[in-house]
Amino acid sequence: MIDPRDRLIVALDLGDPREAEALVERIGDAATFYKIGYRLAYAGGLALVPKLAARGLKVFLDLKLHDIGNTVEEGVRALTDLGATFLTVHAYPQTMRAAVRGRGEAGPKILAVTVLTSYDEADAREAGYALPVPDLVAQRAAQAAQAGLDGIVCSAAEAASVRDIIGPDRLIVTPGIRPAGAEVGDQKRVMTPGEARAAGIDHVVVGRPITGAADPRDAAQRIVADMA
Repeated sequence: MIDPRDRLIVALDLGDPREAEALVERIGDAATFYKIGYRLAYAGGLALVPKLAARGLKVFLDLKLHDIGNTVEEGVRALTDLGATFLTVHAYPQTMRAAVRGRGEAGPKILAVTVLTSYDEADAREAGYALPVPDLVAQRAAQAAQAGLDGIVCSAAEAASVRDIIGPDRLIVTPGIRPAGAEVGDQKRVMTPGEARAAGIDHVVVGRPITGAADPRDAAQRIVADMA
């Protein structure tokens, strides 16, 4: 069983590690899991990972690694000692296999990013993909399971089909989650937290509806309650 608070991953999409730490303090025990992505990581936020982990908090290191196999393998190996719970790579077979090698036995769970939730059919075609988005997600989910990854990052809209492909033991993590009435921003395939949980999703990633709220703690509590 997963603690309802652990199902919410708060996206620390901020440009200053001190601002991120202050936000974690404001949220307090309303959340236990935080995402560090490009913006914060490149601004010195990697140093936050062991700090948060030492406090018993979980960290989703959302770096979406993708490069030649040796570079991915060594990059993942270099990150394993930080104490992150999740680490993302793009769902390309060579990249995924390299990440599993680099992770070893004690590293973070490796999640495969299938298709970004800011992509719709037109975006996928523009990027050169011939398959419709749901079919591309399904293909990549199957390849991730075959490569031995621990879970999938996908839109909530594809969660049911992905679950059928990867089975009950791998994780599904979904960004693009917005509370009812919230602005969707640059996301194009969205659900509410309650809808996401009903769809069998293990963890939801929420950023601006919490980080931009007047009371981030209350916003986080409301999302957890919606899922529970």
